[in-house]
Amino acid sequence: MMRRALDIVLSLLLMAVLALPFAALCLWLLLREGRPLFYVAERMKAPGRPFLLWKLRTMSVVAPEQGVSGGNKASRITATGAFLRRKRLDEIPQLWNILKGDISFVGPRPPLRLYVERFPEIYAEVLRDKPGVTGLATLIFHRHEEKLLAACRTAEETDAVYCRRCIPRKARIDILYQRRRTICSDLGLMLETVFHAASLRR
Repeated sequence: MMRRALDIVLSLLLMAVLALPFAALCLWLLLREGRPLFYVAERMKAPGRPFLLWKLRTMSVVAPEQGVSGGNKASRITATGAFLRRKRLDEIPQLWNILKGDISFVGPRPPLRLYVERFPEIYAEVLRDKPGVTGLATLIFHRHEEKLLAACRTAEETDAVYCRRCIPRKARIDILYQRRRTICSDLGLMLETVFHAASLRR
């Protein structure tokens, strides 16, 4: 209950503070990249419970969209999209998901349905915690995951590497944090995420 109250208060506060800068960012993106501004995709908040996750679009549009992003999709990332990803600005629209209760500020990253259905035992445990924008696994494994997937050249290779080398490791970290998490540790991870994003170079 306290975590949900914190999510609501912080998301409303950030929406108010970021309203004008976000509007300016959207205008800039509209002029640079055109429509659509947003990328909306299905993710899972729990086994059997999908929701629509909102992000700023960082890639050229290709349908249908399947699987995680690896080297096979690198050519589709726009110049502005790369900047948004480095600074995690593409995730600002997820404040709406937090306010709705789909996700929290801290938790495991919301997975794709195909991985939840392929690894039901893993995600039954991982998704005992509400998914989040950031988390311990995001902070300590995300950069390594990006390097692993960047080396992949096909969708099949990306999927195989993600399933074999990423999902089990992230799950262990998420479950470890789940067992020891407190409000203070959540706040610490949120601050560390902000400082990490701010320190990344252009």
